[in-house]
Amino acid sequence: MAPKKVKQEVEAVSLGPTVRDGENVFGVAHIYASFNDTFVHVTDISGRETIVRVTGGMKVKADRDESSPYAAMLAAQDVAARCKELGITALHIRLRATGGTK
Repeated sequence: MAPKKVKQEVEAVSLGPTVRDGENVFGVAHIYASFNDTFVHVTDISGRETIVRVTGGMKVKADRDESSPYAAMLAAQDVAARCKELGITALHIRLRATGGTK
């Protein structure tokens, strides 16, 4: 007879901070929209630890589409999915963009 296979128990690994029910975990979303690209960068409250960083150029293939609203939307969706995985429930948004003098 063949030896019996024994399943090994897998420990559950939790990502992100430990929180109680009903408690919000905040992050800071730094959004920078330039003429050439759009950056979405999420850090912890202190701004020292990067949680996730995605650019529009990482989501589209053509160089001309890096700064498009579509690429920014794809980057934001990717960031939101990663934040949910890590348990971040609230974001403070800091927006930075190029201004016009026209």
